[in-house]
Amino acid sequence: MKAILLAAGLGTRLRPITDNIPKCLVPINGQPLLSLWIEKLVHLGVEAILINTHYFAEQVEALVANSPYRDKITLRYEPQLLGTAGTLVKNHTFWQDETCMVIHADNYCQSSLESMLEAHNQRQTQTDATLLLFETPAPRSCGIVKLDANQVIQEFHEKVENPPGNLASGALFIFSPEVYERYFSHLEAQRPYELSLDVVPGMIGKLQGWLVDDHYIDIGTPDSYARAQIMAKSAVHHTSHAGSNLA
Repeated sequence: MKAILLAAGLGTRLRPITDNIPKCLVPINGQPLLSLWIEKLVHLGVEAILINTHYFAEQVEALVANSPYRDKITLRYEPQLLGTAGTLVKNHTFWQDETCMVIHADNYCQSSLESMLEAHNQRQTQTDATLLLFETPAPRSCGIVKLDANQVIQEFHEKVENPPGNLASGALFIFSPEVYERYFSHLEAQRPYELSLDVVPGMIGKLQGWLVDDHYIDIGTPDSYARAQIMAKSAVHHTSHAGSNLA
């Protein structure tokens, strides 16, 4: 299994925090967000990780150079941003014909994702991919989905004024080996594309939803970043407290 960590964004909504650091490297309870993702993926069994870079790319390069998992990581610098789907088209030889996780590295996730991988392996036979879902308090700012009785996504509404619910896309996918040929191969290389606009609408009825089993939050704004910090500290406190009870 492979993974792509989309980490090239400018982080404009998170300024001034991102004036001197890329969003993917903001610290969560003292650890860079990207490091948390890399560790999670390695523990999940991912064998190779591709990370795209652009904004303060040299800082990401330095982190990877010092990572104990650097031999599993490939960096791809984008002089011009290609968009979330454009990056996948540009780097299709890395992931096509493979099971591949696609992750927006500016989200904070406390789930191990083991249950998501299990759900993907047991997904409905007509589906080609699994999408992480979470319940959002701000549905107008998210991509909102509607599911059928088998948890297959039947509708996708990207940031609409009157969303039909609060079940949101976490922009974290597990793709089956067939996904590139079926949904990406017709897209032109070197052009910007976005997953939510240019790919996901074509996957309706072929995309299974998985409701996340722990905290999941987009750290795109200073307010949500502050909430992620609280979540992380609470999780550490809970773990250490549980450990003391076991001693």
